[in-house]
Amino acid sequence: MGELFPDEGTGAGAVPETAGEDAPLAFRMRPRTFEEVLGQEALLGADGPVGRAARHGRLPSVVLVGPPGSGKTTLASLLAASLDCRLMRMSAVQAGVADIRRVVEDASRLRGRGGGTVLFLDEIHHFSRTQQDALLPHVESGLITLIGATTENPSFQLTSALLSRVLIWELAPLGETELLELVRRAISEPRGLGGRELTIAPDAARALALGCGGDARTLLNCLEQAAAGLPAGAEIDRVGAEKALAHPRLVHDRAGDLHFQILSALIKSVRGSDPDAGLYWLARLLEGGEDPRVPARRLVILAAEDVGLADPAALPVAVAAYQAAQLVGMPECRLPLAEATVYLSLAPKSNSVYRGYSAAAADVAASLSLPVPVHLRNAVTRRDREQGFGRGYEYAHDDPEGLVSQHHLPKGLEGRAYYQPSPHGGEAALGDRLTRIRERRRATPTPPTAPSPPRPPRPRPQSEPPPAPPRPPGAAGS
Repeated sequence: MGELFPDEGTGAGAVPETAGEDAPLAFRMRPRTFEEVLGQEALLGADGPVGRAARHGRLPSVVLVGPPGSGKTTLASLLAASLDCRLMRMSAVQAGVADIRRVVEDASRLRGRGGGTVLFLDEIHHFSRTQQDALLPHVESGLITLIGATTENPSFQLTSALLSRVLIWELAPLGETELLELVRRAISEPRGLGGRELTIAPDAARALALGCGGDARTLLNCLEQAAAGLPAGAEIDRVGAEKALAHPRLVHDRAGDLHFQILSALIKSVRGSDPDAGLYWLARLLEGGEDPRVPARRLVILAAEDVGLADPAALPVAVAAYQAAQLVGMPECRLPLAEATVYLSLAPKSNSVYRGYSAAAADVAASLSLPVPVHLRNAVTRRDREQGFGRGYEYAHDDPEGLVSQHHLPKGLEGRAYYQPSPHGGEAALGDRLTRIRERRRATPTPPTAPSPPRPPRPRPQSEPPPAPPRPPGAAGS
């Protein structure tokens, strides 16, 4: 169990320990002070929460949310060092409730000697509800200052009880400017590659910065690989940088927030009639390893919701693209999906069917089970016919225009107009026809509900004696 809780001491000892030249470059270049941290101005600026915590000497329990390589572990170490606290580390992937008990026992002993404990819990989203509940009272009492780290949305992964007791600090992926500065530091500083007097071509540095997906650790690992085997004073060129990257890292987590953000960007771009942006976000999904059926399903929904009857061909195009994704898979299905994306982007837009259904559904929820009008009921049995089912029904094909004037909504909802066609695309012609139909229907009075015929006499139970015959005139007792 000891390996889960390395004691990094207190104060300056909580800063990442000194590493020899054989340690990975990413470890050697880890920031030693807040001033060395790149990016994260919102957190580390003069008015940021980290600066306030350092000035006041009190750190609240926090959850650091950010992509890989954005500095969550480094920031936790620096925070613990700035407050002269012992930093204990756990991985939520490996740890359990028994491990939490051990942390609590160690923290209690340390508090008795006047020291504080910061628990850095990496991948905190892997903690179950039971594990989070075991940690909760000790975070609430202040025995443990929790610093959690996660790449996932904590609102979905953490319990509401734990969320109410921590602050959420978000770290952004490093931008190109910060990553290029990191390359410069790694090349020039003695703890990096400075002792070898290497240089790097500007286009090689930019290739590394763009290919690492905002991940500082990936950048430094690729830089170290590109420099491997080069003699002192050599230059890292673009070819060497691209070989080190091998496969440029496209950030896409099929279960995380970014997955849904890119899907949202795809749909909103197509809805906004921007085929270029639609193709870009589609490529981000597919080239990042997304199952092609996922965006295909979204395009089918969009075809009905956002294009609708303004272009009735949109839905068959989207369905065909989905079927192609199922039949041929990647990489061939990229073209059918791209074709559907462009077609739907340029199609006229209408959400009238969506609005119409929503309005009808609202009436269904409000009125619950209104009876079907009698003239619309099918008269299947003799009893149905005796009840008047189907009486007065108008058959559309008997009319020269193929139209009927009768009403079809339940009593109390007559005259409702759920579908309001847009003037876009082919729906304009549908709107003209619908106007004529509704005018004709409005001119027809609402028929009264068909009365039910009188019920037949109640059958007499066999146990009941028959009625006495009528008496003849003049009989006794008359």
